[in-house]
Parts: sequence; structure tokens; C-alpha cells
Amino acid sequence: MKRFHVHLHVADLDANIRFYSALFHQPPARTEADYAKWMLDDPPVNFAISTRGAAPGLDHLGIQVDSPEDLAALKAQARQADLALLDEGETDCCYARSDKHWLTDPQGLAWEQFQTLGSIPVFGQGKGTACCTPQAKTAAAAAPACCAPSTASTASGASCC
Repeated sequence: MKRFHVHLHVADLDANIRFYSALFHQPPARTEADYAKWMLDDPPVNFAISTRGAAPGLDHLGIQVDSPEDLAALKAQARQADLALLDEGETDCCYARSDKHWLTDPQGLAWEQFQTLGSIPVFGQGKGTACCTPQAKTAAAAAPACCAPSTASTASGASCC
């Protein structure tokens, strides 16, 4: 199964947990001091919010898959279309261990394609290069970065995770 993924940065986690819990008519599947995630079945969405990183708003979109075969198929499809791809492989981020890669659309919006392999107790110790969202980049320049631009990240690539 494929599940659409949306990650938003929020200023007030508690207010947003109350709002989205009412909107989705269910509590988050996971809540941390700086993060919450709902795993919705109808429609199938992995909806996450956090207070980390950039200003409030959309951080990134994605496709979550259940199997390595589905992830390989997404990667092959991106490569066949000659899309610039940042392949992290197995990495720890956002309270999860995942196998993932990133694509960036023409507007600079990051798309994460991933399979969650397990849960971790911290936001990200980052075995990979782009723990959060890779900085916006052109299709020709897929150099790794760590997080979306924010006051906590710099042009030198300092981490906001």
C-alpha cells in the first residue's frame, strides 16, 4: 500500500494537535515534545507536524510505501524520468528508521519517498545526509543538505535537526 505523506512546521504544537485531532476525529498515533503524527486510513495519509526547522507551513510531501519492492519501483520510475534524486538509503530521522530518497519539484518543494523500518526514541541522529528536508535545489544540483532553510540552518549546511 502507498500512503500520502504531509509534514508541516507549526508554531504551537498543542494547539495544532487539538485542531488536527478534531479535524481527523482521532488522536495522533505518535506524540513527542516537538512532533505529532497521524496515520490515517481514510484517506491513507501519514500526516506529521513538528516545531523543528523552518517557519510554520508546508515542509515537504511524500509517498510512504510498505515494501522494499515498492520503494525500488518508485526510485526506478524517478530515475527513468531522469529526475534528480538524493538517495539516503537507510537513515534515522523524525523518530523513525527509514529507507528513503528525496526528489525536488521545479518550485523547490521536497518530495520524500520512503519505507519506515522502525521507530527510534529521538527526532534524528542522522545516519543519512538529509535528516529533515533537503534544502531547495535545482534538478541539476542534487548535493545533500540537512534541513529546510530556517534560522537554525545556515548556508554552510548547519543542522536544524
